[in-house]
Amino acid sequence: MYKVALFGAAGKIGSRITEKLRDVADYEMDYVEAGEAGEQRLRDWGLEPTPQEEAVADADAVILAIPDTHIGVVARQVVPMLKRGAMVICLDPAAPYSGDLPERDDITYFVTHPCHPSIANKDLPREALEDYFGGIAPQALVCALMQGPETDYARGEELSRRMFDPVSNTHRVTVEQMALLEPAMAETVALTCISVIRESMDEVIARGVPEAAARDFILGHINVSIGILFGLIDAEVSDGARLAMERARTTLFQPDWKKVFETENVIAEVRSITAGTAKG
Repeated sequence: MYKVALFGAAGKIGSRITEKLRDVADYEMDYVEAGEAGEQRLRDWGLEPTPQEEAVADADAVILAIPDTHIGVVARQVVPMLKRGAMVICLDPAAPYSGDLPERDDITYFVTHPCHPSIANKDLPREALEDYFGGIAPQALVCALMQGPETDYARGEELSRRMFDPVSNTHRVTVEQMALLEPAMAETVALTCISVIRESMDEVIARGVPEAAARDFILGHINVSIGILFGLIDAEVSDGARLAMERARTTLFQPDWKKVFETENVIAEVRSITAGTAKG
């Protein structure tokens, strides 16, 4: 029996993992929570919380489903107690890439992160189409073996698939590549741009456009633009739209905006995440 200690088992992402793993016959689960409220939620679900030291003592794998700002502190408590060959699984590259994980060469560090259900999903039941985070709709995962024997990659990938089931595909990357995907690509660039799109909708509403018209218009145009730019449909951006896009780049973006992907900037970003501060 493979023994798994799930930290943050009643939290936002931990609760989803708890639901996926609680009835998997291959795993003996221990559920760890830091406070009374989390422990009570576990009991409400018919699960008994396990003290940290007891859960870690003979764990084969420890999943840290906790905030990035806490991972370094918890890892420094947990890692020294692990048995040789145990695996620590992080669900985000920020803390591993920041150097927040303590050195210990006889354990495995594995990092995984869900891609979330794709906007390109079309042929799914309505319930799955309305699933934005995963758990109902299939999603892909990225996985990285940060350190440890090569044979541990398969162990980590299998556990990751169970945690985020249903999984359509897994992509093996490095921790550095995962940090390029998030925060650099998905948050620093994409989330920021999408927030500007939302602000543009609010602006035209403030200028008198009916809210329902603005919302329908922008969501429809986002849909077709994604279809064109990501090659999901056989169509091209119109000449007028292309010219507007080219003119707008000099207004909306700095010419060197891709510097956010440079190593020093990615490291600064992930360190600001683990520190809980805005990057200066």
